[in-house]
Amino acid sequence: MRCAQKPLVPNPSAAQHRTANRTIVENNNACFIVRDKNGQGLGYFYFEEEPARRAAANLLSRDEARRLGVNFAKLPELLQREE
Repeated sequence: MRCAQKPLVPNPSAAQHRTANRTIVENNNACFIVRDKNGQGLGYFYFEEEPARRAAANLLSRDEARRLGVNFAKLPELLQREE
């Protein structure tokens, strides 16, 4: 399973969560991608829906991956960085 690269323009059908520092947490049905305000992918959090496949591949659940992505987007290092 591979998390496909998305274009810099966000997909309107993909679920997104925007944080205060303009990072975007984007869901593309295989992973959550944390992007900065320029669209650069900063973190990829893979998940699996089926418990048996999740255990075999040692992946996160969807909720765990989403929470990690949102918390990653809130890290102080990302908030302080201005370009």
